[in-house]
Amino acid sequence: MDRSRRNFCLGAGAATVGAATLAAVPAGAAAPGKDGEAAHRWAMVVDVRKCVGCQACTVACIMENDVPENSFRTIVSTYEVTEQGKSGTYMLPRLCNHCEEPPCIPVCPTGATFQRRDGIVVVDNTVCVGCAYCVQACPYDARFINHESQTADKCTFCVHRVDAGLLPACVETCVGGARIFGDLNDPASAVSKLVREQDPKVLKPDQGTQPRVFYIGLDPKFQGKVDGTPTLWRPSEHTAHAPAGKEHA
Repeated sequence: MDRSRRNFCLGAGAATVGAATLAAVPAGAAAPGKDGEAAHRWAMVVDVRKCVGCQACTVACIMENDVPENSFRTIVSTYEVTEQGKSGTYMLPRLCNHCEEPPCIPVCPTGATFQRRDGIVVVDNTVCVGCAYCVQACPYDARFINHESQTADKCTFCVHRVDAGLLPACVETCVGGARIFGDLNDPASAVSKLVREQDPKVLKPDQGTQPRVFYIGLDPKFQGKVDGTPTLWRPSEHTAHAPAGKEHA
């Protein structure tokens, strides 16, 4: 990462105040419960109505996970929308959906991509050979080949932070409170309540992947392929496999 980009990220990430924590979540989040099932099933709810497109989440992720230049584990795609002669912008935060049925796993020839008991999908880059089969299999354009490690890369819900009882960096840094993270197995968690009460939507439900990233206030036109080009803030046109550089959600 060059110095100018790192300095920009440091400045933009200054909104983070302290380290927010997950309520009553011990380290070792992947440990099984008493009934043999996972003690937790982590998920995220994104309230699109609260997203202001500031990209604080994107910058926080870059800094927390040392994401290489022009690649992104999460990003807010910003679209210019014109309806009935009026123009406006639409913000769509995007990341790995940590699906219940992740299509990236069965295509991996080495087993580098796998799902933890708590639902978080991760990549073992000591085993990954960089074949990019998983990149092609992901219907959400959420994966890329890290040009430094030459292995598959993606959002992990900041698994190292979650295991320590902390929130993912993007959630902690979101200035509008648009990202909510928690345990679907806990009926009292904010995530569980929002999923029950707000009838959130998921991206590309026709894929049958059962995403565990839910959207409140999602315009149905943005659930599938978007006919248009992301505007304002986006990666270089010359970057391969950057998740927000494509023209669909």
